Amino acid sequence: MLELKSEDREKFCQRLFSDIACRYDFLNTVLSLNQDKYWRRFTVAKTGLKVGERGLDVCCGTGRICIEQAKIVGVTGSVIGLDFCHDMLNIAERDIQHTQFNNTIKLVEGNAMELPFPDDTFDCATIGFGLRNVSNIKIALTEMRRVIRPGGRVVSLDLAKPGIIGFKELYKIYLERVIPLLGRLGVGKDAPYRWLPESLKQFPHQVELCAMFGSVGLKEPTYYELTGGIVAVHVGIK
Repeated sequence: MLELKSEDREKFCQRLFSDIACRYDFLNTVLSLNQDKYWRRFTVAKTGLKVGERGLDVCCGTGRICIEQAKIVGVTGSVIGLDFCHDMLNIAERDIQHTQFNNTIKLVEGNAMELPFPDDTFDCATIGFGLRNVSNIKIALTEMRRVIRPGGRVVSLDLAKPGIIGFKELYKIYLERVIPLLGRLGVGKDAPYRWLPESLKQFPHQVELCAMFGSVGLKEPTYYELTGGIVAVHVGIK
């Protein structure tokens, strides 16, 4: 198993996402069997966002969750997407320009470990497939909690560990053997998609992650397993 120190993990993930930025969305759709769209919609639905409010998406990547937030807050609201990978933000900026939300969404290059926003700024903070890659999960959750208003929600979408006998064994084969192969076909290298199962091995089980939400002061922590438990959406309230 590949273990990385905090600073090494950040540099490793920056390089990894730079390598796959141009094909990231396409491969997400293929590898998830087109479930990724449903996952993002479900995630944003759990934020409780309303028209005119302010949303934040941490580790925003190519901006897909930002767009889902913008659909809710409308032209009177605002959404900020933050990521530390410049190449991913370039893709997000290009794609957002072709939507009606160009003036609603603002992209910021920054680190989830130290969010460059004042306390109580946003009505929600989401993170999609980002907690597995941050150097410290509790710090990232604490930062997201800090920047949302009281009553606002922190919502995470990430891979999970299914518990259904038979299905979980098949999923492990798909994760460890099929996904790296498809990754090589998609981007010409399998290393980025070999990291995916490795990062999941190191990631807390959804029950443990729910407890971590509570440990950083988020109230009523809960989670929802989707698509047989291969992903989970965690929610906590400030």
